[in-house]
Amino acid sequence: MARLVAAVHVQHPQSREWVVLEPGEEPAPELAVEITNPGAWESGVLPEPEDQAEDEGPSPFGFAPDESSQPEPEPDADPVSAPTPQRRRKTATT
Repeated sequence: MARLVAAVHVQHPQSREWVVLEPGEEPAPELAVEITNPGAWESGVLPEPEDQAEDEGPSPFGFAPDESSQPEPEPDADPVSAPTPQRRRKTATT
């Protein structure tokens, strides 16, 4: 496992508690996945995730699901053929 060169704060994926990891530590695989800054690692490269199911908990903040897994939205109605709204006319007072 790779070593850290900087102190990092990560949220544990199961308990959601904040953990402080010090420089020189080799974090557990479930915590290493949470550290996405390459500058925090000794080699400057993010470690490869191990064979763990990533669907175990909620997705990290700021990350959207894959766009390919979502259905495409329906196209909007053709704006040219849509009826245009008519203005109300005031009735004449006599």
